[in-house]
Amino acid sequence: MKRTKLDKRFFGSTRGRIVSLLRGTTKTVNELAEELKLTDNAVRAHLLSLERDGLIRQSGIQQGTRKPHFAYELTDEAEQLFPKAYDTLLNRLITVLKTRLSSRALKEVLREVGRSLAGNQTSGGNLEARVGKGLMALEAIGGSARVEKEEERLFIRSGSCPLSTAVAEHPEVCQLAESLLSEIIGAEVREQCEREGSPRCSFEVTERRKPG
Repeated sequence: MKRTKLDKRFFGSTRGRIVSLLRGTTKTVNELAEELKLTDNAVRAHLLSLERDGLIRQSGIQQGTRKPHFAYELTDEAEQLFPKAYDTLLNRLITVLKTRLSSRALKEVLREVGRSLAGNQTSGGNLEARVGKGLMALEAIGGSARVEKEEERLFIRSGSCPLSTAVAEHPEVCQLAESLLSEIIGAEVREQCEREGSPRCSFEVTERRKPG
């Protein structure tokens, strides 16, 4: 299973309902079958699939009236995949900052956040190797990007945006990702994101000229 956050479509499926039922607790096959109105065998088939995907695991044995039953729980990885409220919080934060800062000051704050996210991740090696590190950084905040070449120009693009909820209302947020990539890649990065409809990331990367 692709390691992205679990979406509404997933939670509408039987496997998604099982994951929801196991959040913060453990349940046996019998308990899940009763809540889902399914047979034990049907539940076992879904559990086997979820276990293969690394979303659930056996967590011990519960005593039953006739025989013990295996209990199941979510893995730590599955817990991290649940949708979070980060986008909403960022959106509200930017709204408040806009009432207190000038447009120029706000953009500089967002660039500083991007630089701080990069930390000490500045990469060595050639430009393409460093761009690869930049892609990993975008994935760490929920993005899924690719590298594209157009003649002598190099771009980082994505069919979606990890900060889309905030970007749709506050396009300045793209400055954050721009600075993050610039710090990690060690090159000039210029955002050319598309914000019509569903936001899509696009960053042009240019190797900095050495002085002299």
